[in-house]
Amino acid sequence: MQFKRVVVTGMGALTPLGNNLQDYWTALSNGVSGADMVTLFDTTKFKTKFACEVKNFNPEDYMDRKEARKMDRFAQFAAVTTDEAIIDSGLNLDKIDKTRIGVIWGSGIGGLTSFFHESADFARGDGTPRFSPFFITKMISDIAGGLVSIKYGFGGPNYTTVSACASSNNALIDAYLYIKLGKSPIIITGGSEACINEPAMGGFSTMRALSERNDDPKTASRPFDKNRDGFVLGEGSAALVLEEYEHAVARGAKIYCEVIGTGLSADAYHLTAPHPEGHGVINVLKWALEEAQLSPKDIDYINVHGTSTPLGDVAELKAISAVFGEHAYNMNISSTKSMTGHLLGGAGAAESVATIMAMKHNLVPPTINHFTDDENIDARLNLTFNKAQSKNINYALSNTFGFGGHNATVVFKKI
Repeated sequence: MQFKRVVVTGMGALTPLGNNLQDYWTALSNGVSGADMVTLFDTTKFKTKFACEVKNFNPEDYMDRKEARKMDRFAQFAAVTTDEAIIDSGLNLDKIDKTRIGVIWGSGIGGLTSFFHESADFARGDGTPRFSPFFITKMISDIAGGLVSIKYGFGGPNYTTVSACASSNNALIDAYLYIKLGKSPIIITGGSEACINEPAMGGFSTMRALSERNDDPKTASRPFDKNRDGFVLGEGSAALVLEEYEHAVARGAKIYCEVIGTGLSADAYHLTAPHPEGHGVINVLKWALEEAQLSPKDIDYINVHGTSTPLGDVAELKAISAVFGEHAYNMNISSTKSMTGHLLGGAGAAESVATIMAMKHNLVPPTINHFTDDENIDARLNLTFNKAQSKNINYALSNTFGFGGHNATVVFKKI
């Protein structure tokens, strides 16, 4: 079998920094924080009262009101970003075989807001089951990809990957592999999450995973800073059109980049904590480079998982130093979660888009909110603190890791 080459020909984004791809990139490159006080529910009794919400989002600006009411917010996000990505790709859907186009989506939690509201309404009632007929379809994680396939008539592979915060990188990797194996010429992939709600905020807070910097939310997500105190919950979505290279060239598509390597591993260590020496991350980085047929010195930039947690940030950088050696000091490293917050299952897609845009513009988005060096972090690493840096980026990595010890890495190449 001869493997196919896989390229990215379209992208869309809906994030706490902007409601389309260009606004998202502009905010990233300017070091803007998407954090603010929560507006989606009453946080009076919650320890953490802020998050990175998608702003000024009205689903009726994008879809019929009746359709919007059938969908959880995470699925609405998916619909909006896939529309943008497909338009951006320039695909003429009347001239391609839609039965072979797939949709592989990622979401760590799915319709938690719908589940919570329906359950709360039932608990407040007299025990009579008055559930919405759309309750189940709003809740299940796979529905986002299903809705996209129904809207466009895409009849190829269709499913959702669930691996916590690695979910949408897992989706991208699966999409890449299906095209590489010749099973589909085009797959729409990405991820979405909309969990700024009572159970998510309460649950993560009880785990002591969230920052509690309520007095200054815009500086609360501070990866690699000595005084980081947890991640900032975010929401949003990003979509990518992955396409077989020859197919893209034949139709004259613009090509953002090529996907050339992927890695998947497990820490096999703890429910929520990373392996302290980053063993699983070391493996995923090595395997991604191996598949890409690159050496560590080839990599110019890593968009790291970098959530702003005390343990996770250190473990990830230890793993990078172990794999890249002296070259670790020549690369740029940054965490865009310092600006977007943590989009959970949507993080990998949003950060892959950020990485690809960084390659396109030869500009590394910053890790904002750095104030105090952490003595446990090697000061020689270029973590791109506080301001974007110009750099010729030919090869870049995007890391995402999830509770349960799931690790997923993707390697991109400039064309």
